[in-house]
Amino acid sequence: MPAVVAALATPAHAAAAVKPPSVPAGTTAAWVVFDRQAGKIVATRNAHRKYRSASVVKILIAIDYLEGRKSVPAADAGLLKVMLRSSDDDAATAFWERLGKGQIVVRQARKLGLSDTTPPPASKPGFWGYTSLSAYDIVRTYRYLLDRAEPRVRDTILGHLRRSTPCGTDGFDQTFGIPDGVARPWAVKQGWSGFGSTPPVRCGGDARAVGAPISWIARRATGSGVPDYGRPVLHTTGLAGQGERYVMAVLTAHPAGGTWNSSVKRVTTLTRDLYRGVTR
Repeated sequence: MPAVVAALATPAHAAAAVKPPSVPAGTTAAWVVFDRQAGKIVATRNAHRKYRSASVVKILIAIDYLEGRKSVPAADAGLLKVMLRSSDDDAATAFWERLGKGQIVVRQARKLGLSDTTPPPASKPGFWGYTSLSAYDIVRTYRYLLDRAEPRVRDTILGHLRRSTPCGTDGFDQTFGIPDGVARPWAVKQGWSGFGSTPPVRCGGDARAVGAPISWIARRATGSGVPDYGRPVLHTTGLAGQGERYVMAVLTAHPAGGTWNSSVKRVTTLTRDLYRGVTR
């Protein structure tokens, strides 16, 4: 077993000296931080707990697309760029439909050895954001890109994530978590779901509107077979530190009926405290 895989195989390798950040009441959180220099996990909580992926699954979509062809047409290159940098949903849906929907997840979970990653329920095949995954599997995915993927695949995906835009194309501000909590350099892929289709404040808009209630969509009853269905989720994942030393995944589910602003603050505080803990 390669050293990197062996180090990832046991979350118990996390450094005992790292004081975990406090998780607010009503928030469910999971994280894994892998130190590439030390070659081991240095912080972990609920490493294998499944969350619905939201836009984090776009990394797997991009890997599947790029590894399935030798060249990329200009139009598809544009879709990859906006999907990865600005989390564009239409671009993700175009690839999802073209590449076989849930079979993308099946293929990548098998190839990358992702033990907690499964496609959306059969009743919701078009909902790529209902893919289930864990912090452990996300870190493993980044490790695959860094250490095993072909250079053209690695450079394309991570190159876009290093240029993540402050605003998603849907108008949501995607600077929560790593971007706001960790100094550059970093590369990030964010995820959010359950806040409706319209942000309480369009990114770059009137800050006085921040704090508007989350859409009713986030408060629907559970029971769909999708992790945390009915609760809004916010995920921040990526590479941080000089030389991209740390691979981080912080996944969270928040109380239904809260606000985007309060949820974002919780994630950013958790991420900042977690990073400070492992870098002391």
